[in-house]
Amino acid sequence: MENVLLIALSRQTALRREMDVIANNVANANTNGFKRRISTSREFQMPVASADSFRRGDDRRVSFVVDRGTPLDLSGGKLEPTGNPLDVAITGEGFFVVQTPQGERYTRNGALMLNANGELVNSDGYALQGEQGAFQFTQQDGPISIAGDGTVGTNNGTRGRLRVVRFGNPQALENVGANLFTTRQQAEPVTQARVQAGYVERSNVQPVVEISRMIEVNRAYQNVASLMSRTDETRRTAIQRLGEPI
Repeated sequence: MENVLLIALSRQTALRREMDVIANNVANANTNGFKRRISTSREFQMPVASADSFRRGDDRRVSFVVDRGTPLDLSGGKLEPTGNPLDVAITGEGFFVVQTPQGERYTRNGALMLNANGELVNSDGYALQGEQGAFQFTQQDGPISIAGDGTVGTNNGTRGRLRVVRFGNPQALENVGANLFTTRQQAEPVTQARVQAGYVERSNVQPVVEISRMIEVNRAYQNVASLMSRTDETRRTAIQRLGEPI
């Protein structure tokens, strides 16, 4: 009977983790360039019972539920026109590179602007990196344009090209807040990167799908809780009856 409670508890733990993942996806449904995560679990079989009073062959392997991880869904989000020539969206694979106080970070958020120092930064104020470093402009540079290959130009000529990178194992990317990723992998340049100026990539979260899944997870959690309650009640009843005088 203890096994029933332990198995149910392992399932509840996995469901709670999945609910957290879904809630984070829903919360970022309107975050530019956000990539949803998917909660996965697997079966874990415990060894045979440790009680040596059982006859050989009576033991059975017990299957628990184990959180397997939360892989990234790297499918592209909808490209939405903004009317801002500085906004840019990546078509296909790759990530923009931004410089933060903690070092280089990676993002699909291409909502850009110029700060007070004339630097090209994202919506969180981090400097967007080009192949030759950060971009900085003056009032004499005139209108800024971004070509399909990421080349950034002004009236005074070309100022460089956006740095777009990829990774051998994108599933190893770790979220570090502000819709940014970090990794210990070596960033590889996307040699034929394609971008669209005047657009931003929206989140790839589908709110209706996520909310439907949230309802399913909540029902499953309640069902497991009900099973645990009935099992506990059965145990209490059994103990009470065994303690009654014959």
